[in-house]
Amino acid sequence: MSIVFRSPEPDVVFGDVTVTEAAFAKAGELGEKPYLIDGTTGDVLTYAGAIDGIYRVAGGLIAAGLPANGVVAVIAANSPDYALAFHGTVTAGGTVTTLNPTYTVEEISHQLNDSGASMIICDAMFVETSAAAAAASGIETIYTIGDVPGFTSFEALKTSDPIAAPVAVDPATHVAVLPYSSGTTGLSKGVELTHRNLVANLAQAQPVFGSVGDAVAVAVLPFFHIYGMQVLMNGIAMGGSTAVTMPRFDLVHFLEILQDYKVTHAYLVPPIILALAKHPLVDNYDLSALQRVVSGAAPLGADLAEEAARRIEADVVQGYGLTEVSPVSHGTLPGDYRPGSIGVLVPNTEARIVDPETGEDCGIDTDGELWLRGPQVMKGYLNNPEATVDCIDSDGWFHTGDIARVDEHNHFYIVDRLKELIKYKGFQVPPAELEALLISHPGIADVAVVPVPDVGAGELPKAFVVRTPGSEVTDQEVKDFVAQRVATYKQVRLVEFIDEIPKSASGKILRRLLRDR
Repeated sequence: MSIVFRSPEPDVVFGDVTVTEAAFAKAGELGEKPYLIDGTTGDVLTYAGAIDGIYRVAGGLIAAGLPANGVVAVIAANSPDYALAFHGTVTAGGTVTTLNPTYTVEEISHQLNDSGASMIICDAMFVETSAAAAAASGIETIYTIGDVPGFTSFEALKTSDPIAAPVAVDPATHVAVLPYSSGTTGLSKGVELTHRNLVANLAQAQPVFGSVGDAVAVAVLPFFHIYGMQVLMNGIAMGGSTAVTMPRFDLVHFLEILQDYKVTHAYLVPPIILALAKHPLVDNYDLSALQRVVSGAAPLGADLAEEAARRIEADVVQGYGLTEVSPVSHGTLPGDYRPGSIGVLVPNTEARIVDPETGEDCGIDTDGELWLRGPQVMKGYLNNPEATVDCIDSDGWFHTGDIARVDEHNHFYIVDRLKELIKYKGFQVPPAELEALLISHPGIADVAVVPVPDVGAGELPKAFVVRTPGSEVTDQEVKDFVAQRVATYKQVRLVEFIDEIPKSASGKILRRLLRDR
């Protein structure tokens, strides 16, 4: 018999609308109120300016030949223009695929080809890599945020004739965004998130993450990551509040923004909270406006959360989610903090804790795999029905791969990870991808990559390497070999040479034995 857990909060109602219509429902009444402020230049995008810009970008994309259901790749750091590119595309009836700007040419090309992208919008600083990937993928249309000789500026889209109304789509089936999620085998997979998925989750997240009205947030989490995209770029708009964008994390700049803009809400990841708790520079800034810090994307230790909370005199709480659930499934309600907890289920969401060995449901205070069901669960993996069936069963339950437990107060705790993904600073690192790369090195006979706990990063990828006979490959050579071929966050941080990789009779790497070393 199934044991189903539900949110203590009442269900929320959300409209049958697009993500842009939901996020900017208040824009008409907010008018000249700042929506996004560029923390580097001070440029302000108001709510009225956002609507105007979105409609103009949509008109420009359609005039440039964006087909119905066409895919636009956005390769950029946080700025007000990112929101215009994102919402302009979906308002034109298109789909956005978001890319990490630190990706290599090969990684970008894979995503461009798999998603079927026909246009690229990229930051000027990333144009060389983006253009090389575009050439490899047969894409001719590139817009640059910032002027680059030989390329069309994004300003051309922002000054195009606006469309009269959004292109009509079915919110229940139309894919608004295609972020990519790494798996434990093969290349990353496109996560099909419909307008309804995103709209539902924006409404669901309001009770736990909602920053509304006069709230001011710092947008340091990248908009290309589902956490920054939904909780910040879209969630801020839905709440009618203001966010200050940062293109990358720099502690001094971050603290200046917190102080100068009197930031009230900060949505962060554990490495930044570590700095708030321990770095001596924090004492030089007035952070008295800060009311609430929410951590996500990777586990946050209870001791670190409480140390940071004491130092900055603000609530430091935790939430949980995955790209495949748009992303929020759990969060901490105001005044309901419990050490180490990821909070409670958000509205309209069900959960089960299932013993991965027996398939039996677990009750209170018993560890098992976390299963989720709700309107925020993805449509599926693009072009990959097998992977979709592997994680979403016939009853609609999404199998997260995380081991969790729930207490008598409806609070959930992440205990371990059933899946083998490594989480480095909130980014997913697939061991199999690194192993496949490393095994191609002539000096490496066998290899296994496992996570090693780290206070700052969450987890570090560590490679256990078996040298080929006669090889004298060094740990630095192993690191350099990987670094030249993958994005920064995927790089191997630790190397240990061993005589043999432990494996089961079927050939499966016994990673737990390596982790236990």
